Amino acid sequence: MSRLAACTIHDGVAVVTIDNPPVNALGARLRGDLFAVLSEVVASPEVAAIVLTGSGRNFVAGADISEIGRPPVEPTVTSIIELIEDCERPTIAAINGNALGGGLELAMACHYRVATPEARLGLPEVRLGLLPGAGGTQRLPRLVGAAAALDMIVTGSEIGARKASGIGLVDALSEGDLMREAIALAQARAAENGSHVAVRYREDKIAAAKRDLAGFEAHRDALLSKRRGLRAPQLAALSVGNALTLPFDDALAAERGFFLELASSDESKALRHLFFAEREAAKLDGVTKEAARAVRRVGIVGAGTMGRGIAMAFLNAGMPVALAETDEEALAKAIEAISASYAALVRRGSLSEEEASARRGNLSGSVSYDMFADCDLVIEAVFEDMALKKTIFAALAAATPAGTILATNTSWLDVNEIAAATDRPQDVLGLHFFSPAHVMKLLEIVRGERTSPAALATALKLARRIGKVPVVVGVGYGFVGNRMLAARNAELERLMLEGAMPTQIDRAFRDFGWPMGPFEMTDLAGLDVGWRNRRAHGKTAPVADALCEMGRFGQKTGRGFHLYPDGSRKGVPDPEVEKLIRTMAEEAGIAPRAVSFAEILERTHYPMVNAGAQVVEEGIARRAADIDVVWVNGYGFPAWKGGPMFWARKEGLSRIERFLARQFEATGSEHFRPSPMLPLLAASD
Repeated sequence: MSRLAACTIHDGVAVVTIDNPPVNALGARLRGDLFAVLSEVVASPEVAAIVLTGSGRNFVAGADISEIGRPPVEPTVTSIIELIEDCERPTIAAINGNALGGGLELAMACHYRVATPEARLGLPEVRLGLLPGAGGTQRLPRLVGAAAALDMIVTGSEIGARKASGIGLVDALSEGDLMREAIALAQARAAENGSHVAVRYREDKIAAAKRDLAGFEAHRDALLSKRRGLRAPQLAALSVGNALTLPFDDALAAERGFFLELASSDESKALRHLFFAEREAAKLDGVTKEAARAVRRVGIVGAGTMGRGIAMAFLNAGMPVALAETDEEALAKAIEAISASYAALVRRGSLSEEEASARRGNLSGSVSYDMFADCDLVIEAVFEDMALKKTIFAALAAATPAGTILATNTSWLDVNEIAAATDRPQDVLGLHFFSPAHVMKLLEIVRGERTSPAALATALKLARRIGKVPVVVGVGYGFVGNRMLAARNAELERLMLEGAMPTQIDRAFRDFGWPMGPFEMTDLAGLDVGWRNRRAHGKTAPVADALCEMGRFGQKTGRGFHLYPDGSRKGVPDPEVEKLIRTMAEEAGIAPRAVSFAEILERTHYPMVNAGAQVVEEGIARRAADIDVVWVNGYGFPAWKGGPMFWARKEGLSRIERFLARQFEATGSEHFRPSPMLPLLAASD
């Protein structure tokens, strides 16, 4: 069995290379090999200095997450760090790519760090409901200062090597040959014959933070105010604070205790579940990366809000986009809106003018489909009308060569029926983006009956290229997300008539962990969107329909379920809406009563879970974990609850099933009919 760490000697410098592709994760076997190699190197009198690096495109991208929560296996990352830190000869971390989590903790154990400009550094453990567990909360403040360490650790953000150099995390940038420069630095430091101070003993930036303890605490409180209810950021901030108030070893022991507490928490288990679920969602049996076709240019039909957002998603990834509209005026308006969006990003400092100009330069437009002749992918993004979509797809099939993938952004309609309008259904699939399309991470890839493996492989690869989280789903009304959304929202009108006002329902959702309540979200999106969809499908929602008939379309009209005075983005209760609801309840013979938050959540969330079980039963979702990925990345379900299906297991599947059965018996409402798959969800992944 080959070793995952090896050593070569270059003029007295030991170069220790970590080789555990693809990301050099610090699993047990790698740790054992690395500890053995480093022990030999440290003991060798022929070695004047040590350079530690990683093979491929990563230094070390973190720990082996599958080991978290299990009994520790020696040697641990801490054991390796102590071995490096105790070395009296200079040690240099040559960072050739990602140095994240345990990888950055390993690099900070070295005396010096040199990195390529493309390298990324960070301690993202809070994203998994954890905090750095091998000294990251103690060594990082000693290198970059307490405030900068708080920013990185509490937010879990990564930074580029240039920024890392500017704040003191990286000692030198390598613009040429990284290993040659790292070896030269090692030789120069060895020739100095002086002592090399380990990071743990550097106290100047700690002392500076102590002199402005009030400033540190204010910065900490501001960061945590945006993360209320989450345990990992709280403990991470506390641990960084310990660097200012406790001896190093005491603070290190406290950090380890915090890590073990978090590793066993529901919060971390949920986030780790999502970590693995996202990776599994992007894999398909019989679909390989090698089957993916090259996509060099993308066409988009429809330049409304959705089409513009999809265009920006590709432009932001550096891809040329051809945008089509029915008339020149609509096309010009769309291109102007996209340019204005980039101008706003430049004004905010989020984008350079050069980059904005490059993105605008990649955008072209036409009122003819002839420009799609050299596109490898064309996405239709017009409104939800089956006849219109079939007409467009027939025209696209005629205007593009065989092999061009034709995708629909429909959120409801039958992709198979759309594909049947072409002479090549194997090239047709759904790419359901979520609004705003250039911001939201989820991409539902809808697999038609005849969609080819090559088309699916291309979509999966492209999704990652534009920064989306892909989930492959089957054809069915509303696919996964909107099918479940309809079930979740089915009781909202009834709850209002029974006495729960929109403000109360929104608050129940926010208290659960949603970023917005259902009525706040409807007001943001526009009530007219749902109204138009209901009328197209012969459905009604009496309260919402009445508000639309009154011209109350949400934030854009200043009135929806809530009032938005003076253009405010934050709604306030509207007595007119409450009066309307009470009048409608009285006409329906419904006596108002007090409705608890618990009942609101049960009557909305349990049917949503039930619909999730149905889409697994029907094969529209391949596994329950895919549903969790959809809802966290596309609909705002709180990630720290793991998604609706993961949460349902903790809530109790039998409890949910009993509740649904009682409600179905009492009301006969189909969204309460328990799915036979519901009690089997625990085994569906």
